[in-house]
Amino acid sequence: MESLYLLIPLSALLVLLIIAVFGWAVHRGQFEELEGEAERILTDEAGALDGRQGRAAGRTEES
Repeated sequence: MESLYLLIPLSALLVLLIIAVFGWAVHRGQFEELEGEAERILTDEAGALDGRQGRAAGRTEES
């Protein structure tokens, strides 16, 4: 029973912290444009690899 005196206030603080982080993310515009980044990934050029990036994993070079 005594553990509830600690766990209930801690859980209430955790809920308030989660709400505060969500409110901060909404205020900073994190949820403004959800489709833009998803479309950018799909339409990104495949030739944008640099010298350090090789072929995709699991593919072998054909000789």
